Amino acid sequence: MSGWFPFHGGLKTVRHKTESNQQPIRSAALPKHVTVPLRQHIGAIAKPVVQVGERVLKGQMIGQPDGYVSAAVHAPTSGVVAAVDQQAVPHPSGLPDWCVTIESDGEDRWIEREPVDYRRLHPSALRNVLRSAGIVGLGGAAFPSAVKLNLSGHCERLDTLILNGAECEPWITCDDRLMRERAAEIIAGLRVMAQLLEPREVLIGIEDDKPEAIAAMAAACAGSGYAVRPVPARYPSGSVKQLVKLLTGKETPVDGLPVDAGVQCFNVATAYTVHRAIDRGEPVLSRIVTVTGHIRQPQNLEVLLGTSVAELIAQSGGYRDGVRRLIMGGPLMGFALHDDRVPVTKATNCILAASAAELAPEQPVMPCIRCGACADACPAELLPQQLYWHARAKEFDKAQDYHLFSCIECGCCSYVCPSRIPLVQYYRYAKNEIWALEKEKEKAELARQRHQARLERLEREKREREAKLRQKAPPRPAATAEKSPIEDAVARAKASAPPPETAVVTDSRDS
Repeated sequence: MSGWFPFHGGLKTVRHKTESNQQPIRSAALPKHVTVPLRQHIGAIAKPVVQVGERVLKGQMIGQPDGYVSAAVHAPTSGVVAAVDQQAVPHPSGLPDWCVTIESDGEDRWIEREPVDYRRLHPSALRNVLRSAGIVGLGGAAFPSAVKLNLSGHCERLDTLILNGAECEPWITCDDRLMRERAAEIIAGLRVMAQLLEPREVLIGIEDDKPEAIAAMAAACAGSGYAVRPVPARYPSGSVKQLVKLLTGKETPVDGLPVDAGVQCFNVATAYTVHRAIDRGEPVLSRIVTVTGHIRQPQNLEVLLGTSVAELIAQSGGYRDGVRRLIMGGPLMGFALHDDRVPVTKATNCILAASAAELAPEQPVMPCIRCGACADACPAELLPQQLYWHARAKEFDKAQDYHLFSCIECGCCSYVCPSRIPLVQYYRYAKNEIWALEKEKEKAELARQRHQARLERLEREKREREAKLRQKAPPRPAATAEKSPIEDAVARAKASAPPPETAVVTDSRDS
């Protein structure tokens, strides 16, 4: 197969790639301190295993996975733990989360590192190595990779393993530069993934406006059997379901995952971290971040996790006049940061300083005119207009009937809406409300189960007390021979008869 299968909808966007992809990746300066969030992945937050005042080495685990869907967190540099508390983190809510703050000693001293011979390890042991290394999806979702590398319960044999190098959103170029400069290391990590999944074919999807990346990856794949497949530069071709459709023609089930269709997909940056974990013994301590927009020196930096966004902006020449908003991610799927002092996390692929020119002009929201442009642009083939009405009316059950959770929040519908309705915001609101209601239902069900268990326990304890009392009670006297009914009646009559009167004898002389 050499062609591709187009998906419905999507957009042709202004790319804004050349602003940051013309220079090689630079290493960011070592910060004086790092604030490392313990929740840098989907799933359970990592459990802290260090205390304030403790000295740590670069690469030392500071947060261990807590549960199956979780990932480890490590010290990005050597130093002293200054705090384990809640700090501001990059999140749309602006709410703080648990972090470990490390004051750098400036030495950047590593733990002992050893490569892993992955070919000799049992698959479960190899997955545990990757889990302990803190490897998650670096395309933005940050889902623990060890879970995705386990096919149990999904399919017996994987048809296709896809490496995602599409990077479709405007402004972001970190994956482009990574593929150009470190293609061999990416393929080395891909081999480890292929060892675990044993797919029938391996495809690498890259948008056709990245010729240098395509050439570098094709050269690195020589003799491997892996195929590099250019795909059209159309947003959101880098979204997993759309890329699966483009490369294989397969549709992901509405309520399922690509693996349910025999396909699994990973980001190129994730494969690179797998290589570093296996071939160098290094956990995930840094990532490539595009710093771009209305700043003086747009570029790609390799940044230690926990470094503040403000430091990246400073190392990129600082803000230019007129910055209106600071966005983590791209302009379509990213979110505005409340503060530039928040730290870089595993999910931080881009920091965009947006001026009024980079943002859509603010216009008043007008009523929906039912033009259908949103449905034409939706790559998930949903009915955005219906979802909007039901989300706005808080009819969440009906919104789910229209497959609300199949929405990938790409923003295509909002982008083309002539009435400037913030459609994606309504969908996010509805999803959050549904999740909150589900949590309340879970709490209520848990309370009901606990109450029922308490009643059963009290009843059981009551029966046990009664049994113990019966055991302690004195034995009853032996039963006497039964009387006939006549004898019984006579006995009752005698018992109820008044006592006989006593005669009084008097002397007549007394009268």
